[in-house]
Amino acid sequence: MQNQYTIYIAGDSTAANCPSHESPMAGWGQFFQHFFDNHVRIHNEAVGGRSSNSFIEEGRLQSILNRIHSNDYLFIQFGHNDQKSYGTDPYTTYQSSLREYIKGARDKGAKPVLLTSVHRRKFDQAGSLENTLGEYPYAMIQLAEELEVPIIDLWTKTKALYEELGIEGSKKLFTILEPNTHPNYPDGIEDNTHFSETGAREIGKLVVEGIKELDLPLVTYLST
Repeated sequence: MQNQYTIYIAGDSTAANCPSHESPMAGWGQFFQHFFDNHVRIHNEAVGGRSSNSFIEEGRLQSILNRIHSNDYLFIQFGHNDQKSYGTDPYTTYQSSLREYIKGARDKGAKPVLLTSVHRRKFDQAGSLENTLGEYPYAMIQLAEELEVPIIDLWTKTKALYEELGIEGSKKLFTILEPNTHPNYPDGIEDNTHFSETGAREIGKLVVEGIKELDLPLVTYLST
């Protein structure tokens, strides 16, 4: 009998399931099930506005740990909200919070996987993407090396994707709409942080690319 795996996603709005009234805004975890056959189940626990520490403080990590089983996966992506006043410092409290996710998963026999934050869409005049995430991606990469945790570097992957599409082409990845083109946004919207459904699927492909690069057992059950 083939193995059954469950992937739990802990993260912020860039990974979360967005409610219908925010459509076509979507997080990459929203469509992640589509990349796997029925031997893998996705539990997307990501929530908008959460930082690595507030997710813990609200009991959301513990809720996952109460359900996670041996050989399940915990995908961990934070950073955007860690920059805010209620968040964390990259090399101290951010890493300390991430350690709780890693230890919690490992104590249950599950497998933690770190994912660096996705870039925001902010280009300079030369068409190069600007880093708006400070030291948080570097801090996560450092911790992954220290604790020997698999890591999918979405920070690097999204930079390459956005720059390949360019300033105009990358707009399709985000919730950017002209006025009177969508009933949920009659005044239009220009959100360079949160993905459109198209963008969410494209970021999901980058996560799958990372799974393949790490050669995780999940590769066997990819449907694409």
